[in-house]
Amino acid sequence: MKAAIGAAMECPMSAAFPRVPYTRLASDAFQSLLATSRIVHDSSVEPALMELVFMRVSQLNRCGYCMDIHGTALRKAGIEPRKLDTLPAWHESRFFDARERAALGWAEALTRLTEAAPSEADYEALTPHFNEKGISDLSMGIAIINAWNRLGAGLLPPMP
Repeated sequence: MKAAIGAAMECPMSAAFPRVPYTRLASDAFQSLLATSRIVHDSSVEPALMELVFMRVSQLNRCGYCMDIHGTALRKAGIEPRKLDTLPAWHESRFFDARERAALGWAEALTRLTEAAPSEADYEALTPHFNEKGISDLSMGIAIINAWNRLGAGLLPPMP
């Protein structure tokens, strides 16, 4: 499964013609973001959960490019289609366990900062399921996918 998840990282947003050739014009920053993404993929958070988080954040940010990349990776990894279909309503879906729910709740809280800062309850929901390293790795993953989403939604790289 890790190979299928990692394959998503091998298809960065540099395909075809975005609004500006940012992968070339901001090459150092792009390469650094890509390297940080690889580190996040190899973190203490299991790849399938990190991909679910990436997919949910991409849905919230309306980044079609990233939804395509992460949806493809999740399907290749064998995630049940009904689980993917109900991801936008994970609060109600029976297909998500408590650890996944905690991670998805934290992802939404960190992504929706314009609505409110993450609450103590959002953070406390993580602690039965993640140690401090896991919370740090998860939070870095959420920060990274939010950065990719802004590039994807703003600069519009064509779908692979």
